[in-house]
Amino acid sequence: MSPTSRTALPTTPTLPKGTAIASFETYLEAQKAVDQLSDREFPVEHTTIVGTDLRMVERITGRLTYPRVALAGAMSGAWFGLFVGLLFGLLAEGSILLMLLPALVIGAAFGMLFGLVSYAFTGGKRDFTSSSQVVAGRYSLLCEEEHAGQARQLLAEAGIRGSAPLSAGPTAPTAPPGAGSTAMGSPGTPAEPPRTRSAPLEDAHGNPLYGQRLPSTPSGEERSPE
Repeated sequence: MSPTSRTALPTTPTLPKGTAIASFETYLEAQKAVDQLSDREFPVEHTTIVGTDLRMVERITGRLTYPRVALAGAMSGAWFGLFVGLLFGLLAEGSILLMLLPALVIGAAFGMLFGLVSYAFTGGKRDFTSSSQVVAGRYSLLCEEEHAGQARQLLAEAGIRGSAPLSAGPTAPTAPPGAGSTAMGSPGTPAEPPRTRSAPLEDAHGNPLYGQRLPSTPSGEERSPE
């Protein structure tokens, strides 16, 4: 696909829009998914890789000492001196090697001196070297809605197993500990046996029946009539 047919990128920081068609743990897996879509002639300009749960990771590469600072400064200065010597060697008459060697030595010396002075001014507050990068905990592959179905189908055919994040559905409330058994026979404490109804204390006309014995209480004690 020609570069002119690609969608225009936003000029200001803007959140991407689209449907999450896959989610991966590493950036290389997300990159592989986009490569698979590109190999199958899918318009990959409609996809976006979004990293979530960002972290700044600083990996310590070694201890910083004066000899190491001097060596690093000499190497960087030698490269600069080599470039300057090559430039003057091309413009001047005579052998280029006669210009490269002095420029290389002078550049290494100045680079070593500059590195040692800069390190001395730090006062030993940062005696180590490191490399920093921003790492995401998860990488989601977004695609515009009208192309999401085709992208999912192509990823499935390519064997890409990255799964799109799914929202958790409603969960059924759990019964509190010690609750009795339900009508469906769920496990729990045994339900109380049904209570038998005692004989009525009144006749059919609503008159009290004196001398009627009241049912006993659960503790075995008899209830006194009112």
